[in-house]
Amino acid sequence: MNFFKITAILCASAIFALNTGCNNESPGSEIAEPTTAATAAAEEAAADVPETTEFKGVKMTDGFDPGKYSTFELSSEDLHDGVWDTAITNTEKGENRSPQLSWAPVDGAGCYAVFMTDTSAGNWLHWKSVTGTGTVLPAGWAPSSEYVGPYPPSGTHDYEVYVFALREQPERIKGGFDSSNPKLFEFFESLDGEGGNIVAYGHILGTYTHGD
Repeated sequence: MNFFKITAILCASAIFALNTGCNNESPGSEIAEPTTAATAAAEEAAADVPETTEFKGVKMTDGFDPGKYSTFELSSEDLHDGVWDTAITNTEKGENRSPQLSWAPVDGAGCYAVFMTDTSAGNWLHWKSVTGTGTVLPAGWAPSSEYVGPYPPSGTHDYEVYVFALREQPERIKGGFDSSNPKLFEFFESLDGEGGNIVAYGHILGTYTHGD
């Protein structure tokens, strides 16, 4: 009798376990739920990344549309065959001086905002200055509080100079000096204020290679 009782108890336990398992989610469904959530999170994160547009070698966010502004020619005596002179760099071989810049006067401009950015390093801002109406900046014009020369840790980097002709100087020129500025081109757009403050802009691109 004991044998039959034990057998009956074991059978009942097995049936109970089977019924309980059917009422719970299967292991497959437990895995599927976090996978679906992770996919949704990834899609949401991707949606938050702004589309970029190639322009003159620069990737710009949709916050800045260079095509709607007039342009003017910008040149530098420290740029040769697309390469910046070592003198402008903040390296052992350089002098850490701002490059010479020149451009033609822009009608309606009350001042000019000058930027140099390393677009190979998260828009690392090397130069941020505001000038008067003069259109020639001699070599070494910018103070150390507004200019630090290129100092790439390795490889070849792109260093781009932008000069914006502005009707009026904004109360604040956005951009973190000597630091990465992922939203730099949105800061450029903010120079326009409510619209019409940016008269035109000039742009030049040069490279510098670590160790040169």
